[in-house]
Amino acid sequence: MAKRTMSLLLLLVVVHGVFVPASAQVCSLLGQPAFPVLSAERDINIGAIFSIHRSALLKMHPFTSKPEPTTCVRLNLREFKFAQTFIFAIEEINNSTQLLPGVSLGYKIYDACSSIALAIQSGMALMNGYAEILSDIACSRSPAVQAIVGESSSSPTIGLATVVGPFNIPVVSHFATCACLSNRKRYPSFFRTIPSDYYQSRALAQLVKYFGWTWVGTIRSRNDYGNNGIAAFEEAAKQEGICIEYSETILRNDPQDQFLKTMEVIKKGTARVVVAFISLGDFVPLVKVIAEHNITGLQWIGSESWITSRNLAETKEYSFLSGAVGFAVVNAKLVGLHEFLVNVNPNQELKNELLKEFWETAFQCSFRTSASGGCTGSEKLAGLQNEYTDLSELRIEHKVYTAVYAVANTLHNVLKYFKSLTNSSKGELPIPKKVLQYMRDVNFTLKTGENILFDASGDPVARYDLVNWQPAEDGILQFRHVGVYDSSLPSEQHLQVNQEHMLWAGKSGQLPVSLCSKSCPPGTRKAVQKGRPVCCYDCIPCAEGEISNDTDSSDCFSCDLEYWSNESRDRCVLKVVEFLSYTEIMGMVLCIFSFIGVLLTAMVSFLFYLHKETPIVRANNSELSFLLLFSLSLCFLCSLTFIGQPTEWSCMLRHTAFGITFVLCISCVLGKTLVVLMAFRATLPGSNVMKWFGPAKQRLSVVSLTLIQAVADCAV
Repeated sequence: MAKRTMSLLLLLVVVHGVFVPASAQVCSLLGQPAFPVLSAERDINIGAIFSIHRSALLKMHPFTSKPEPTTCVRLNLREFKFAQTFIFAIEEINNSTQLLPGVSLGYKIYDACSSIALAIQSGMALMNGYAEILSDIACSRSPAVQAIVGESSSSPTIGLATVVGPFNIPVVSHFATCACLSNRKRYPSFFRTIPSDYYQSRALAQLVKYFGWTWVGTIRSRNDYGNNGIAAFEEAAKQEGICIEYSETILRNDPQDQFLKTMEVIKKGTARVVVAFISLGDFVPLVKVIAEHNITGLQWIGSESWITSRNLAETKEYSFLSGAVGFAVVNAKLVGLHEFLVNVNPNQELKNELLKEFWETAFQCSFRTSASGGCTGSEKLAGLQNEYTDLSELRIEHKVYTAVYAVANTLHNVLKYFKSLTNSSKGELPIPKKVLQYMRDVNFTLKTGENILFDASGDPVARYDLVNWQPAEDGILQFRHVGVYDSSLPSEQHLQVNQEHMLWAGKSGQLPVSLCSKSCPPGTRKAVQKGRPVCCYDCIPCAEGEISNDTDSSDCFSCDLEYWSNESRDRCVLKVVEFLSYTEIMGMVLCIFSFIGVLLTAMVSFLFYLHKETPIVRANNSELSFLLLFSLSLCFLCSLTFIGQPTEWSCMLRHTAFGITFVLCISCVLGKTLVVLMAFRATLPGSNVMKWFGPAKQRLSVVSLTLIQAVADCAV
């Protein structure tokens, strides 16, 4: 039944497409049309999406009536400044005779209010326009804009690039740094003028390793920016031998309890270095809690999102951030931007509610009242000092400026190509696919001298300034340039740090230490503590005969046979030669006993010689007896070779001489024993055993056994 119903529906669709006239096939917008907050339509239009408001009010819809438009609250001066920089770049291009001559660029700027849904809605509006009724002809015409600049955050940009990508409309972000956006299969039309977090995460890991910190805590935004950034940092940190004690996640909309929990983790942690890969909006609520609980002495390492925030630096309650270090996008100066920014006025567009809201926020006044505290529109922005008028840090504004010029140079090249084909000054609008093709190959130089081009993933060359927060005389924190990171240089030159000019946590000039365990000195080895990261270990002394001559050695190594470990177990030394001296008591005793033995043997030999003709001596085989006495004398004398300073010859002689003389002695005893044994057996009638044990046979046995021992000693 279900298959029949589906087939019938498909048939109705086909019939409708064939028989209903094209003019009658229309699409009506069911929701509210999305209108730009700032716009000026001209020959060719560029879209832009910024989070001009910090948040959108979430409403519960009863689904009984048409939903009201989403309300955005809390104007963000920084994002409004991005939007005005976008307009400034377009007006500068329109006044140029070199870029897009004869073509006027227009713009449509939408407010995403830090909402993914509104970013996607804005992207759809930039593609289709904001007409409430569309015919099928609308699908074949060019999109309302040729490219989209934005968004500022990674998560809304991911949603935007996912929706816009299949239509081949280039999306050029100035502040979305998530490394995931470099995936060309998922985001084929995405580009950015700010480096990917792939490089920043590795740069942060190299920075932590450079200062010798191996035990850190991490805090991240619970979104694509923070999750992907810290994941890449942890991967690089693992390769550098850095351990993570804790990893906390927060989001600006979290309840207060979540921020208190994160604060307690930081407070109880033993790591003195905290890597905060977090967006500015998520970081502000956390630092408020930390300031309330007076947690100081931590060395903060920041990502580019908050490390150059004037609001944080100029708030005296956040002075505990003094000494913070992090990578920031390269700073630049934009000539003419200040004059453009201070000339913004609500009187330029009386019906524009955004300009009125900006004016009320900047001057803390209201157009709804004419009494004291009311806005007149004649106030001067040049006299203000706030985030909007501050031009000391134009890092991200420069990336907005660069994004506009990237789109303009691409359009210039596309129109130049069309002009060569049609020989006309103004042809039809370029198709998105052609714009995207030329965007991939765009290569130009800005007025600042910076060369701009994109790699195969749509990313620029990664260059960062290393920024250190240092207090000025008035106590306000300032950003001091103390190094650079440039991915275009050889790997060993990527990171360059001027450590002499750095100030650390607590306004100290001494480099803080953040280790789980102190370094193991030479003579010890590391033994990882059970159940803890590899950075937490005990230092175990090397065993006797083993050494380790490096700091933080994982193993001890055995010395060669001729060497021994010293007391510190950090190097091998020649073994101390210990020997028995003649002057020692034991040596003297052994010498006395040796001489007494020789003397007694000589006396016995002398007695045997005097009575050699007697029957008892002759019957005892005088030859073997004298040979036995001689070998005994040699055995007594051999003990003297083990006394005194050993030499190469004495070491070889002592074992060989004693072995031969001892075997000679035993051989004589064996010969004499066999003769006595055979003598008793020879008394039997008819026995001729003694003929096999005559004097010649006895000499031969003694010589043979002694010779075997001599050969064995020489072989060894």
